[in-house]
Amino acid sequence: MPSSRPLRADARRNREALLAAAREAFLADDDAHVEEIARRAGVAVGTLYRHFETREALVAEVYRQEVAELCATPARLLAQHAPDEALRTFLLLLVEHAAVGRGMGEALESIMATDSPVFDDARDEMARALDELLAAGVAADLVRSGINGRIVLRALGGICGMRAKGWKDDALRIATILYDGLRYGAANHG
Repeated sequence: MPSSRPLRADARRNREALLAAAREAFLADDDAHVEEIARRAGVAVGTLYRHFETREALVAEVYRQEVAELCATPARLLAQHAPDEALRTFLLLLVEHAAVGRGMGEALESIMATDSPVFDDARDEMARALDELLAAGVAADLVRSGINGRIVLRALGGICGMRAKGWKDDALRIATILYDGLRYGAANHG
């Protein structure tokens, strides 16, 4: 069980290197082995296991980081764009996030098969991020009212759950159609 005290600087660097190497490895290969991840991070396998008890624990932490980075973007997007454009950009980022998730394939499925709170927490965070963007769009009369983040997330889940070749291009197109539907009926979009 990892300790709650702060990591020494070298241990923190090793942990960060492991997470970066794992993300890269999972994007390249669903079945990346811990030996390969440790090698990419420039550390011994024992160091990996000192930071993460199992491969699944490493996958869960990489996924948590991905979700945290993704869900931190609405405020930045709203500061840079009109609310409807911020929403469109975030929908496309969610498709990209699904691509990262697909790169972790089997490992994510094994986490989903357990009682891991990773996915519950991730869904809640993503729904809250969407709620923020939807509320801004409604307040500006650019997005229709009556739709919440959880509903949009469910729609995107179906879109990103496609297993066919070329799924990502199709998902990006369908996300754009979903975006158009979210604007339909808004005061400024007829």
